[in-house]
Amino acid sequence: MNNKEIRKISKFLSLILRHKPEIIDIQMDEQGWVKTDELLEKLRLHHRGISLEQLKTVVAENNKKRFAFNEDESLIRASQGHSVQLDLGYDAVTPPEFLYHGTATRFLESIRKTGLEKRGRHHVHLSQELSTAKNVGGRHGKVIILNIRSLEMHQKGFDFFVSENGVWLTDHVPVEYIAFPDK
Repeated sequence: MNNKEIRKISKFLSLILRHKPEIIDIQMDEQGWVKTDELLEKLRLHHRGISLEQLKTVVAENNKKRFAFNEDESLIRASQGHSVQLDLGYDAVTPPEFLYHGTATRFLESIRKTGLEKRGRHHVHLSQELSTAKNVGGRHGKVIILNIRSLEMHQKGFDFFVSENGVWLTDHVPVEYIAFPDK
């Protein structure tokens, strides 16, 4: 499989494993897991068939590491970014002193008023790497990186979680914990 094919399959898997499982009639458990064999069968029935080896390749080589198997690969789920209601089962952990959030400059006015909100997702997504924040923010327009005082937030009672692919998650980042770049 080439990168274009991996990206195409990954986008469709993101749609069904994060937002609309009903498109191919799959049922997630309360933590977002789907039986791997059921996923493959439902994909086939909906004319999107792929092999187990192709699925493993997408999970392993997806540049954002959006998906994870359980230990014996009998279950698969999206690591984060869901708009469907579920409990990913992550334990709260202590974050590093700073985390980053990449966004488009056009969203700054709203963020300056309300902070970072999860909106239709389960969590606000943060990264430990500036390069990751830049890549994420660049998808939506001219990118700007926000520096989040995550350890201070944690010390004030905010919970942080880390997904299987290293994305840091929290419910909300109030304005007072965001260092905005100079204009």
